[in-house]
Amino acid sequence: MSRTWLSPGVAYLTRGLLSVVVPAASSVIIVVRLASLKGIRISPWLISAVVLGAVPLGFAAYVLADGVSQKRKANRLGARLVPRIHGKLPGNLDKVVKMVLRNENEYLGRPIEDEIKVLGPTINFRFFWEDLILTTEPQHIKTILATDFDNYVKGAKFREAADSVLGTGVFNSDGEIWKLHRTMTRPFFTHDRISHFEIFDRHADHAITLAKKRFRAGLAIDFQDLISRFTLDSASEFLFGHCIDSLSAGLPYPHNATESTNAIQGDNAAATFAYAFSQAQQAINRRVSIGQTWPLVEILADGTAQHMKVVNAFLDPILKDALEKRSTAVEFDKNEFADDQTLVDHLVNLTSDFKIIKDETLNILLAGRDTTASTLTSVIYLLAMHPEFLTRLREEIISKVGLTRRPTYDDIKEMKYLRAVLNETLRLFPAVPFDIRENICDTTWISPEDGKKPLFIPKGTMLSYSVLLMHRRTDLWGPDALEFDPDRWLDERVKKYLIPNPFIFLPFNAGPRICLGQQFAYNEMSFMVIRLLQNFSAITLSPEPAMRPPAWWAEKGGRQAIEQFRPRNHLTLYAMGGMWVKMEAVDDGEVID
Repeated sequence: MSRTWLSPGVAYLTRGLLSVVVPAASSVIIVVRLASLKGIRISPWLISAVVLGAVPLGFAAYVLADGVSQKRKANRLGARLVPRIHGKLPGNLDKVVKMVLRNENEYLGRPIEDEIKVLGPTINFRFFWEDLILTTEPQHIKTILATDFDNYVKGAKFREAADSVLGTGVFNSDGEIWKLHRTMTRPFFTHDRISHFEIFDRHADHAITLAKKRFRAGLAIDFQDLISRFTLDSASEFLFGHCIDSLSAGLPYPHNATESTNAIQGDNAAATFAYAFSQAQQAINRRVSIGQTWPLVEILADGTAQHMKVVNAFLDPILKDALEKRSTAVEFDKNEFADDQTLVDHLVNLTSDFKIIKDETLNILLAGRDTTASTLTSVIYLLAMHPEFLTRLREEIISKVGLTRRPTYDDIKEMKYLRAVLNETLRLFPAVPFDIRENICDTTWISPEDGKKPLFIPKGTMLSYSVLLMHRRTDLWGPDALEFDPDRWLDERVKKYLIPNPFIFLPFNAGPRICLGQQFAYNEMSFMVIRLLQNFSAITLSPEPAMRPPAWWAEKGGRQAIEQFRPRNHLTLYAMGGMWVKMEAVDDGEVID
């Protein structure tokens, strides 16, 4: 993750100027030299006008030539261009501005959904004359993730945007490097490893104790903040053997509390690390959202540099210590694991390359913390909105494990309704609402409309797919697709919708890049939900001002009209302003009964 001393913006402008100035200057020198040999004197003003006009004219010519070339290639393949958004200003500038402004206050994905309603499930935003294709079509997503996997990569554009944080880790690599990381990490996520719940239990008890203390004082908690600390502490201990202990920092207080959040948290190192880790991810999302010109907003400095200093200060000593111990430690079989072996132990047994180990551990830490925390936050929100489902879920939990016993792997496997609640949550609020790929070669996608030509996808196109929008399509999930109903996973709707078309539900991706930690995530989420509902019998929302949606949302259709929080997205889905709730603790009488 080493970076040059130049800021991304300065480096970008330097490359751009060199690519323009050098050819232009060379052309001018050649023209002037030829003219002088013929005895012709050329006016400096004419030379300046030619130089200044060459760039925009050359770019315009490139755009026109590219458009013609795409149409010809599409025709040769018997295809058509992907429907494009058409703005009123060059480069769809008005559409860009409108979408940026709407995203500040709109419901997640709504601006995109509005365009899809007009153009269909696969569209080309064509911002600043650059193809940016988005799809919510299951067959297209299946092509990207599975049936034509080798033609779709993370790509150089995403790698450049994420390199300063993710390096060459599994989420930011392609080809042989990706295979290396995948091969190293896969054996760690085995049945024997993911079924060990001691770590979950210890951190769950800590989190629940903190919550109960706050509830006894009559105050709400930001569940998103609490559960993010739980997942961070669990993941760091599970993966590194070193707990970050972010739960040791005081919980934030509601805006109207007399206590100060800042005074309680102070200079807690764990809280500082967690904040820096989140901010670094937000910087990646900002870069990807802007596109290839993102360095222009980081002219003065790398937007991730200060945050990564904090992250590195925590992570580097752990990894260096593991590497130092490697020479004296008992060698593990590369295909087997001791009960107390961590991911870092496993990686240092495979390689001594510090960068490979660091990049991979940071990538897995990101996945282990944010995706699980996002889903658990959404679970609590939906159970608070639907107390009838909470009651039914508690009944299943109590009937299987009671109010005090720690659940086992077998217990969780038997809880069908719990899995239905988790799946329904992942359907409505997938932890990764949008993802990105780039295609290597020209290709075509089957037309989403019967009887029409397939869609032409030019090579090197940035391709975005949204499982969030796909999961909510009524033509795929039925007329009640926008409703939270866990029973859809237990009744005839499974056979009607999901079994004939399994690619309509992709919370963990699919194909060769399917999430390695899928079962780990299900176990951790299940464990925490069980522990919470063993300790609390009711959940109610207690929205803070920053959490509440604008009043005008209620006038819109779909989930936007009923939502009680503001879903947003960086690399993962999160609740803007937090998820503030109160819970009713189980009394001693219920435990005895």
